[in-house]
Amino acid sequence: MTVRMKPVTLRQQVHRPAARAISKPCGSGPENSILPILGDLDLQRFSEGRHFRTYDQLGAHIMPVGDVPGVRFAVWAPHARSVSVVGDFNAWDGRCHPMRVRAGSGIWELFIPGQGQGTVYQYEIRTQAGTRIRKTDPQGFYAELRPRTASIVWDLSCTEKGLWSDAEWMSCRSRKNPLREPMAIYEVHLGSWARMPGRNTFLNYRQLADRLVAYIHQQGYTHIELMPITEHPLDASWGYQVTGMFSPSSRFGTPDDFQYFVNSMHRNGIGVILDWVPAHFPRNDCGLIQFDGSALYEYADSRIGEHKRWGTKVFNFQRQEVVQFLINSALFWLDCYHIDGLRVDAVSAMLYRDHDRKEWLRNEHGGRENLEAIAFLRHLNEKVSELYPGAITIAEEATAFPMVSRPASLGGLGFTFKWNMGWMHDTLDYIALDPPQRKENHRNLTFGLMYAFDENFILPISHDEVVHLKKAMLDKMPGSVWQKFANLRLYYGFMWTHPGKKLLFMGQDFGQWREWSENRGLDWHLIEAGGTPHGPQPHLRLQRWLADLNRIYIDEPALHEQDCERQGFEWIDADGAEQSVLSYIRRALDPEDYLLVVANFTPNVYRGYRIGVPARTTYREVLNSDAAKYHGSDLCNEEALVADDIGWQSQPHSLEMTIPPLAMVVLKPER
Repeated sequence: MTVRMKPVTLRQQVHRPAARAISKPCGSGPENSILPILGDLDLQRFSEGRHFRTYDQLGAHIMPVGDVPGVRFAVWAPHARSVSVVGDFNAWDGRCHPMRVRAGSGIWELFIPGQGQGTVYQYEIRTQAGTRIRKTDPQGFYAELRPRTASIVWDLSCTEKGLWSDAEWMSCRSRKNPLREPMAIYEVHLGSWARMPGRNTFLNYRQLADRLVAYIHQQGYTHIELMPITEHPLDASWGYQVTGMFSPSSRFGTPDDFQYFVNSMHRNGIGVILDWVPAHFPRNDCGLIQFDGSALYEYADSRIGEHKRWGTKVFNFQRQEVVQFLINSALFWLDCYHIDGLRVDAVSAMLYRDHDRKEWLRNEHGGRENLEAIAFLRHLNEKVSELYPGAITIAEEATAFPMVSRPASLGGLGFTFKWNMGWMHDTLDYIALDPPQRKENHRNLTFGLMYAFDENFILPISHDEVVHLKKAMLDKMPGSVWQKFANLRLYYGFMWTHPGKKLLFMGQDFGQWREWSENRGLDWHLIEAGGTPHGPQPHLRLQRWLADLNRIYIDEPALHEQDCERQGFEWIDADGAEQSVLSYIRRALDPEDYLLVVANFTPNVYRGYRIGVPARTTYREVLNSDAAKYHGSDLCNEEALVADDIGWQSQPHSLEMTIPPLAMVVLKPER
């Protein structure tokens, strides 16, 4: 479960002009047209929860009626007494543009002539109790910059505008099996990856695209994962308290700018994964809470309808219209923005009714599982798989819930991948120990292989591990400055050669010392001349190590083709606790294509160390974290290593090698 500080939410809406004094409704007359928007078939599918393109009809859409240009509005508010569209165009007067409700559907609709791109609007809802409230459009495509809360009409007919040129990427993606492809993910918070020099203000999507493409190419990542860019009111929530499930944040520009961002990534061979948050939503008055005066989107009972520690409300997964709304949000990002995958936040909180609660309600069978949320997740993953081949879904799930990444048809939840939180916690606990203590905790390194293939795992070192006094990755390491860098190179080497796809949070690949903060850019000065008391070299060379890890991970099928299959991994020696040494084999689909990995978690140098190998052939060192170019002591096996017929460590052959201190070595056999 993602742990975040509980933010203080913005409860008050930004002041809007008072309604102007008028003697009769300003909507009377030909300038205000109430026309049917949704057909009967659409309404039937909507009411049954089977409409998977609601974003084509609900919300605000630029369209003509006959020869009259304008905007059609449609919103679901079944318990409202009345709904009006308000904005600058009518001085925020709810009497001007009343909407009509379609009987039995709860959908209110209206066509307003003369409005278009950039129109600022909200819905003014009169509840059954007679209270008037203003709400952001739940399916709005764009919103004002916080602290303002209104929606903005935006045309997403991007094909006509010529914004997309990624057809080759999309076609290729649909033919790939993501389980067999390399996946090295760079996790990014767009607001703090980099800031405008001297002003500490945000870069826009276009500026970020150009700079990130260059950096990702330099470092060799295959994907970028964006912490939520769905619209949110509070920066300190990091995007995880969403008010715009269909809106890219206006902090960084327009929807067109975000389309440019994704298109640029695809044109440069980079996949885009989006953090998506269907578990809960904030209490902001302008948002979904008590949307039409009733608990429409949330559970009414606080025992299952609130996350009190986060100060948020829980989506009502029992209501088919709410499930439909969420699935449409997910499909919208895959459809309109060509997103390649969704990382679903807080899945653990969705699966269990008692998650982080003192008071809770049992399910209909007396258990703790949230059965309707489980059904929602299965339905979501089935629709993504059906409609967008090659797109992936990733579960942030920290419990032992079974079959998270197994097909729903077989009883699983249907995710493509699951974050391996257990591996992350065990290995971080281990690497933080002083080397003499490591032999008693050797199992923390090896235990993950007991369950490494129970799910399709991603190994995550995410933003959650470098905030809230947990320290940055480099600062977690024990020892002197040199040893800290050596330990971190070793840890990343172990991670990149371990089964599972990879995810690393920004700033950790060049060894940022400070914990991450959303309020400032990364410490790029560390890799600039004179930027640190230790000089830029250790940070630059750590950065080079990550780039070379990505290169070998992508170039060598042995390190990615069988990431999720037992045949892709074989222990040589898992029991070297006394020496704190591990050795293992990674294999490609071709069993003759393999790499040998040896890791030394002590500052000792082991010379003439015998390692068992599967074939009597010549082995060459292809990667060594202790090389001088990575700021190591440069103890390398420069000559070819020739295996002999001495059986060792359950292998028919063996060789002798030098294992440098706090280092990982990768050997490749000659074929």
